[in-house]
Amino acid sequence: MSSAGSGRNARRQSSELDLDELMARVASGDRDAFGPVYDAVSGPVMGLVSRILRDPAQAEEVTQDVLVEVWRTSGRFRRERGKAMTWVMVLAHRRAVDRVRSTQALRDREQRAALLEQTTPFDEVTEQVEARLERQEVRRCLRTLTEIQRESVALAYYQGLTYREVARSLSLPLGTVKTRLRDGLIRLRDCLGGEP
Repeated sequence: MSSAGSGRNARRQSSELDLDELMARVASGDRDAFGPVYDAVSGPVMGLVSRILRDPAQAEEVTQDVLVEVWRTSGRFRRERGKAMTWVMVLAHRRAVDRVRSTQALRDREQRAALLEQTTPFDEVTEQVEARLERQEVRRCLRTLTEIQRESVALAYYQGLTYREVARSLSLPLGTVKTRLRDGLIRLRDCLGGEP
């Protein structure tokens, strides 16, 4: 390795050690140590956050949040677990991903709200007729089940019992109840025109 290359490696290792030491000082409340930490990490943090968010204004805001978090939570940094830069970059990545998720969630909520505004007004009579027809169709399909299947489905889905409670109620093994429920639900789905 050339002397120039070894010099750069030595400076990088020295700066990493310095940053680790500075973080330890920040954690102990040394305000003066935070300035050099800020100078060392703000550029890489902004670069990472910008690549994730792709919106300069949001990237600046998240970068600022990360740097404030570094100051507030510096006591959580543990030298024995890794380098200070790695710790800071993990914080930055998490904050940026959280921002992407919250921005997407906001867009989704706004889109759902817009769709709700576009839906046709609720027609109560039509809704009642459709519900009545669906109930009649379900009753007709329930009659196609065996007695045990019908009882199992009724106990589980209409009375809200668990599989174990259905098994106890019918004095049947749990496996038998699960099989009969599965078979009954498959027959109901087929009868009601569900997808295979």
